[in-house]
Amino acid sequence: MRTREGGRIVDEAAVIARVRAGEPEAYAELVRAHTGIALRAAAALGAGADAEDVVQQAFVKAYCALGRFRDDSAFRPWLLSIVANETRNTVRTAARQRTLAGREAAFVEAEPLIPESADPAVATLRTERRAALLAAVEKLSEEHRLVVTYRYLLEMDEPETAQALGWPRGTVKSRLNRALRKLGRLLPDFEPGEGGEEHE
Repeated sequence: MRTREGGRIVDEAAVIARVRAGEPEAYAELVRAHTGIALRAAAALGAGADAEDVVQQAFVKAYCALGRFRDDSAFRPWLLSIVANETRNTVRTAARQRTLAGREAAFVEAEPLIPESADPAVATLRTERRAALLAAVEKLSEEHRLVVTYRYLLEMDEPETAQALGWPRGTVKSRLNRALRKLGRLLPDFEPGEGGEEHE
C-alpha cells in the first residue's frame, strides 16, 4: 500500500520490511504519513486533550506489534484500530466524560484551518453543520458512532472501515445503513457523502 506523506509517496510494505530487517528509524516514515489521520481519529473518538498522548502510545504499540502485522493488510486501518482501542482505554480510565464541546474543539483543532479567503458566512454554516452532526452522532450507539466516524469523519472506504473495526464488510454495511437512517431522523437535512446509499 502506498501512502502520500508530505507530497511524496511512502511504500508502506517496503518501510515495514526495512523496520523488520533491523532498521527501526524507517518507522518514522510511517509515523509522519499517518499522524494526521491518527490525531483526527483520536479526537473524533473522544480523546480530547489526550489525543496526542493516545496517538503516541498507539504508534508505540503498533511498532511493538509490527511482527504480527499481516503483509496483505493495509497499515492505516490497522493503526486506526489501535488508536481506537487506546482512545477507549484512555477515556475509560480518565474518570470523566468528555463533553461534546470538547470533542468539537479537539476535532476542529486537528483539521486544517478554513482558508482566510473562504466566505465567512459559508465557513460559519459549515461549522454549525459540523457541530449539529457531531451532536447527532453523539446520540448514536457506540457501534453506530464508530462506523459513521470511520466512514465519514475519517473518510475511510468500506474495506478500510471493516479492517479498522474488525468487522465483516456486511456488518459495516448494515450498521452504517441503520446509523444513517437514525441520523436522518435526528437531522432531517442530513445528506451523507458518497457511500451513504449502500445496501446489503
